[in-house]
Amino acid sequence: MPDGRRELRRRGAEVRKELGLQRTDAHEVLPNFDDFISEVAFGGIWDRPNLARADRMICTLAVLGLGPHTAQLRQHVASALDLGLAARTILEVFMQAGLYGGFITTESAARAAHEVFAARGVRVPPEPPRNDSNEALDQSGSEVMAKLHGDRAGQGYAAPDNKVTGALYPSAIRYGYGELWGRPGLDHRQRMLVAIAAFTALGLEGQLKKFGASALNIGLKKEEVVEAIIQTGPYSGFPRALNGLALLSDTLK
Repeated sequence: MPDGRRELRRRGAEVRKELGLQRTDAHEVLPNFDDFISEVAFGGIWDRPNLARADRMICTLAVLGLGPHTAQLRQHVASALDLGLAARTILEVFMQAGLYGGFITTESAARAAHEVFAARGVRVPPEPPRNDSNEALDQSGSEVMAKLHGDRAGQGYAAPDNKVTGALYPSAIRYGYGELWGRPGLDHRQRMLVAIAAFTALGLEGQLKKFGASALNIGLKKEEVVEAIIQTGPYSGFPRALNGLALLSDTLK
């Protein structure tokens, strides 16, 4: 094996150990698969610059929480706790991702996370009650939309005069932007990372293009948006990540 690959594999194994994500069973599913994952996913992706490991974990949890990958999800939840992510933050990743992939994924992922919390003796503090009226949520949602998307907030499927999408989109404003984007546990920058990762993993090109541009409005750098998309590669497939990067190539030049 060339020295460059050997070094990348060695460094990937170190990163994997630091994250607590090394293989725990005694048998490999495929010959050399474990070393391959260390090289590609951890040496080649997790160890890249321009995005902090906690942010990479948020992106990874968003993707894993969308699919039936319970064993891997539990392992990454444990790693997220070790990285310093709060239990509530982890759960909010699944809540935000569920807005895009279906809330049935939120419940499944949260149940797996609670198993890890229980084993670790981690307590999730209760959320203070919110008594927002529908009118207050609508107002808050509109404000968040304007903050994120600027002039594009009312375009396309979000256009207020679109009589077809208008049958659903007011609920997206009220409960998506008004409720979820205002919940504690994740700030707007972190929720945007969840959105970017989830849209990439789900192949939702229209939403990724819109939010990829909006990410720059709330403090994410272009390099961080790129890395959030790249981070999804080992978990939802490199073609989807490449498609996402190609889609945003003009926006992020």
